[in-house]
Amino acid sequence: MGPLRSVVLAGGGTGGHIYPLLAFADCLRRHDPGVRITCLGTPKGMENELIPPQGYDLRQIPAYQLPRSVNMNLVRTPGRMWTAARAAGKVIDEVRADAVVGFGGYVSVPAYLAAWRRELPMVIHEVNVPPGVANRLGMKFTKNIAVGFPHQPSQAESLRDATVVGVPLRRSIASLDRYALRNAARARFGLRPDLPVLFVAGGSSGARSINLAVSGAAKELARNGVQVLHVMGARNEPVPIPTDLPVPYVTLPYLSEMELGYAAADLMLARGGAMTVAEVAAIGLPTIFVPYPHSNQEQKRNALPVVEAGGGLLVDDAELTPDWLERAVIPLIRDPQRLYAMGAAASAYGRRDGDEALRSFVLEAVVR
Repeated sequence: MGPLRSVVLAGGGTGGHIYPLLAFADCLRRHDPGVRITCLGTPKGMENELIPPQGYDLRQIPAYQLPRSVNMNLVRTPGRMWTAARAAGKVIDEVRADAVVGFGGYVSVPAYLAAWRRELPMVIHEVNVPPGVANRLGMKFTKNIAVGFPHQPSQAESLRDATVVGVPLRRSIASLDRYALRNAARARFGLRPDLPVLFVAGGSSGARSINLAVSGAAKELARNGVQVLHVMGARNEPVPIPTDLPVPYVTLPYLSEMELGYAAADLMLARGGAMTVAEVAAIGLPTIFVPYPHSNQEQKRNALPVVEAGGGLLVDDAELTPDWLERAVIPLIRDPQRLYAMGAAASAYGRRDGDEALRSFVLEAVVR
């Protein structure tokens, strides 16, 4: 397997597409500092905030929202899709790409179409069941499908022949030793080193139902010596937190260094996004998952294997109340032996080598 000289990476719109892309780019560069990495994005996507600061070339191309159903008529009908594909093709030709690797999001579709027209090796990485609409379209043009979790091939016909490689994780998380970093992480947030910490984060945009439930339980949690590190979400309205608590309750609008939150925590309360599930499982952090309710239940499918392995708990959003949190969190977070067993079960399910496994898969696809 020879090294890649130039690769185009496509993925945008949400952190669930962009963070694996960045982790994979870092992996490629570790192996070969001279490899040319070109990322495709849209003018308004989150990728503009995340990719350039990491030192990678980001080229903007037009991309358009797709209908939810995928068929060949979708490809034939909109002329603007081919306009976007031509823009992606110009980038592919300019950088003389050896392969295109897509992680989903609407920007991936023009890249898939351009690679198909050039008969260029194409790899798709998917973390959800069912697959996103962009990746489902791309799967009509390649058999090189990689997935993040073992349960995916058995739950979606389109992923039946996919290869499980894991999810590429940032090195700061994949190499994290929670226990070694714990005291420093707690000091960073102004938390006490001697009391348990509940880490709450509802994703990059936050989750208001989670925020309200935890704030409602704040007094009882604090009365039982439970500290809270709460990432509210930059786009969420703040919720009131009692100010007279006997132990720290720290709120943040956003946390870019999630590894510090993970290290500070004994237990996490989170949604069931694929990246969150992959990260907490890899590092062995016991987690209470509250899947996003207004969707096709992919977050529940993401979290359920970790829960079934013994690494977490699952609660429906509608059932998450202050009373439920008080009954579930307080006895659990004060039971170090149970937390340790849950953490071990989570880490046995998770994996830290998704970036390396995906690189091997891409190299094999290039030489086929």
